[in-house]
Amino acid sequence: MKKDISKTKVSSKIQPLADRVLIKPFSGDDKKSPSGIIIPETISKEKPEQGEVVAVGEGRMDQNGKIVPMRVKVGDMVLFSKYGFDDVKIDEEEFFILKEENILAIIS
Repeated sequence: MKKDISKTKVSSKIQPLADRVLIKPFSGDDKKSPSGIIIPETISKEKPEQGEVVAVGEGRMDQNGKIVPMRVKVGDMVLFSKYGFDDVKIDEEEFFILKEENILAIIS
């Protein structure tokens, strides 16, 4: 798998804390409906719900003070909750930071 240089630079600049994940959302100017109809960006203004994990925190702390490791890793393609993230801009690129609990699935 090819490494994207910009993602490597970003992951060295930002390290999410605890159970947070930094995600690069899938970009696409036009979205396609399930039936194949192309929906232009001007009509479809909703944020994407899929992206690639760029950086992960060390994990959350349980009630006993032990770190629970993250289940996602850098490079995973994920599906996440539509409203469970914060927008951040790094070097003019858009990224999302969200808690691991807001990740709904890993896409294979």
